[in-house]
Amino acid sequence: MPYFGSEEMVKELKRALSNPNVQADRLRYKNYITKVIRYMTQGLDVSALFMDMVKASATVDIAQKKLVYLYMCTYASDKPDLALLAINTLRKDCADPNPMVRGLALRNMCNFRMPGMTEYIEQPIVAGLRDKASYVRRVAVLGCAKMHSLQPNTDIDGTIVNELYALLRDPDPVVVVNCLRALEEILKDEGGVVINKPIAHHLLNRMKDLDSWAQSEVLTFLLRYRPRSDDELFDILSLLDSFLQSAHAHVAVATLRLFLQLASAHPAVQADALLRTSAPLLATCGAASRELRFAGLCHVQQVMRSQPGLFGTHYKRFFCGYSEPTYIKFRKMEILVELVNDENVALVLEELRSYCTDVSPELAQAAIAAIGRIARTYSEKCLDILTGLLALKQDHITSAVIQTFRDLVWFCPQSTAAVCQTVEACVDSPQDSEGKQALLWLLGEHGDQISSAPYVMEGYIDGLKTELSSAVKMELLTASVKMFLCRPRILRGGNVEESDVCVRDRALLCYRLLQRGVEETRKVVTGPKSDPSMSVLTGRQEEPISQWASTFNTLGPLSGRGLCLQTAVISAADQPSSSAEKELLPDDTEEEISLSLGPPLSHETFEKMWLDLEILHRQTLGFPRPRTAPDTLQAALQLVKIQTLAFTPGDTVPWKAYIYTRSTGTLILAELLQGDQQAPGSDESLVVSVKQQPVNQHAIRGFVSILKSVLQTLNVDSS
Repeated sequence: MPYFGSEEMVKELKRALSNPNVQADRLRYKNYITKVIRYMTQGLDVSALFMDMVKASATVDIAQKKLVYLYMCTYASDKPDLALLAINTLRKDCADPNPMVRGLALRNMCNFRMPGMTEYIEQPIVAGLRDKASYVRRVAVLGCAKMHSLQPNTDIDGTIVNELYALLRDPDPVVVVNCLRALEEILKDEGGVVINKPIAHHLLNRMKDLDSWAQSEVLTFLLRYRPRSDDELFDILSLLDSFLQSAHAHVAVATLRLFLQLASAHPAVQADALLRTSAPLLATCGAASRELRFAGLCHVQQVMRSQPGLFGTHYKRFFCGYSEPTYIKFRKMEILVELVNDENVALVLEELRSYCTDVSPELAQAAIAAIGRIARTYSEKCLDILTGLLALKQDHITSAVIQTFRDLVWFCPQSTAAVCQTVEACVDSPQDSEGKQALLWLLGEHGDQISSAPYVMEGYIDGLKTELSSAVKMELLTASVKMFLCRPRILRGGNVEESDVCVRDRALLCYRLLQRGVEETRKVVTGPKSDPSMSVLTGRQEEPISQWASTFNTLGPLSGRGLCLQTAVISAADQPSSSAEKELLPDDTEEEISLSLGPPLSHETFEKMWLDLEILHRQTLGFPRPRTAPDTLQAALQLVKIQTLAFTPGDTVPWKAYIYTRSTGTLILAELLQGDQQAPGSDESLVVSVKQQPVNQHAIRGFVSILKSVLQTLNVDSS
């Protein structure tokens, strides 16, 4: 919305900018230009001054040129006819003797968002790529990517791409990194910039010349390269060794990810790299930025999946600060539970005990649950703390403790007697739904060890009409039947009209079971008991580092995902099992690809595209289709971002399934087929046919590899 009196302001500025007396006074003239920019940024429409501002660009004052260029870029799309004058002015400045002027003119000319701009900026960009000044070359390289974004559907100019690859050996490090960025943008439909052996070794040798963010970016590009021999591998690791302990956490973590990927066949080297990078990771966990601190904690958790004792001596670094947000405290408590040992258990439990009285009920309950997990190993110490918490008579604390007791007696049967004694002495009953369910489960499962169990359950039966939670009602029904099996007098109560179908079905099930007799009911309801002679398995089995290495230093650890499928990379060590696979694998090593679901396709759209496109790749996978339920197959493919459109029933011959996904800007369609007499090799084995738009062979190779791995895993599980 224009300001009141804005037209008079614009007229006044126009008179001043065209006044020869004002133009003669440089300082006064520049002040008026500054005033124009100020009004522009405040939302005032000053596009009427376009011609006067173009004239103002004819100056040797760099600051004044910057202001005028900013104005031109803002209003060029609104004044396309007058913008041609600005383009001519900028092209003229691209030949200025001052490299700063040349760079500024080229950068702003590339920022014009107008149709037909490519023909005006192509020649200055090509000239800028060969400019003697490094600043001009930096701008020209990024200008190549901007020029491509103006006409993304046109064919890629091979001359520009070759120029950019040649500039990877530029003496200026910023030009080198800008070339990588530009090539990645221009070649994104073809899989991005190719990192071969000469380029990889050149980038490694230039690492020390780059700033920290450029180093992190180059390390990400180097993930695409695979050494051909162990000698080359260890030469590369030697060059990267000093960056593992970089003062910049993002460089150290990016280096670690590259280390883990390159040394996937050398677990000892991976373990040593994790040990050396523990200090930067710990420093990240104590960073001033909350977001960076959270990211560091998530990556520490990921490392502990393979090296659980790596941070054992630094457990105090994971104690919660009073002013820390709740999401960071939750992560720290999860880590503390994993770091507990005989030496620090007392201090860790004391720390967690202090969190149990936090003003946040969610945090207090999470701390109680953490103590319960530790109780599976150190039962006696934890039971004393949990029993003491019941004396606080806080509803949310009582509920969390009862739920912890329920889990504890299942995992540690030897603590059942102590838990039952504590529950019997507990005067307050939980008020929330989860706490009631836990208490009812304990009363039903171990009612023979709790003398007051029948009377407590009678209270719940009497209040059945006022109970709102269906889950509590169903738990009460089951617990009542269990109690009847050992103390029959408990089953009494009036008729209650119940509208919830699940509760009515559970009641009907219990009634029909009792009609069959006590022994039949006992077989169904009681179920297996935990063996008191067996102790719970403490700790977590160490996972291979390669199982999570590909998601390290990505958003994967932050999203809380557990296990990740490591099928997105075709390893150079994988041997093809058939001639079709030999044709599939390229001469050089493969790069990592990522799949995405994107917007869903309708059946009509899929059918039309399938009929219009040609089959680009057909391969016999060498194993039959998985004998799993359709929902299981669909869920497994969904985990790796492959969408199932349709499939035939399991017993139908031939069996077909149609699937699709997206990768690096392309749409991949595929058909799975088995049992078709006209398709060679499909009698006993699954055949996959792939179509794609636009064509990207690298994406097809990665897709087939991911699909094959998922289907093989399902075959193993179903067998």
